[in-house]
Amino acid sequence: MKMKILFCICLVVSVAAFAQRIQYGVGAGVTYFSIRGAATSNLNQALNFTNGIVTTRPVAGFYSGGYATFPVTDNFSVEPGLYYSSKGYAITGKYSVKGIDILSANATANLNTSYIELPLLLKANFNGLLLFAGPQIAYLTSARIKTTAGLAGINLFQSSLDITSQLNKWDAAIIGGIGYQFTNGLRITAAYERGLSKVDAAQNMVSYNEGFKVGAGISF
Repeated sequence: MKMKILFCICLVVSVAAFAQRIQYGVGAGVTYFSIRGAATSNLNQALNFTNGIVTTRPVAGFYSGGYATFPVTDNFSVEPGLYYSSKGYAITGKYSVKGIDILSANATANLNTSYIELPLLLKANFNGLLLFAGPQIAYLTSARIKTTAGLAGINLFQSSLDITSQLNKWDAAIIGGIGYQFTNGLRITAAYERGLSKVDAAQNMVSYNEGFKVGAGISF
């Protein structure tokens, strides 16, 4: 009986000591995402014939959320997280009358998507230098295409269409990045994310989310 009691005490002490080493934190930053793959490559090749009048580009957004850092050794840890993140893609067209910019016409179609993300990262910390990588799953919460067109500085047309049902609800991705953590718990990070799941729900378009995240966080 004494051995059992001693074992239970040691177990409780070990769990408490481990729990004290767990760090929790919050983070936020900017995203810069596009869609990559065969479908978008074919689109870009087709748009090349417009002499730059119609182009594609990434879109900027933001992310925010929280994480927990579970130490494995002094230099390595496992870090699950929960984040909200915005992504997307844009097609822009512009036609200018030479020498008369006031008559320039432009139109933009933005695909704006929002995800709830669950990354699971393996993180290495070498005297503040952070290296991290791991898988991520994400759930699509909304997707809208916003189209605008204007002439001479006047907005002539604007529409917004919900296409959430046309896109894949789940997205798998891999993440890799670098950062620095200060002794006060503040950290800055930069990460690359590459989607592994096709964006469209019908799985016909060979296109994936791809982009960068730059932000800051603080651990408690």
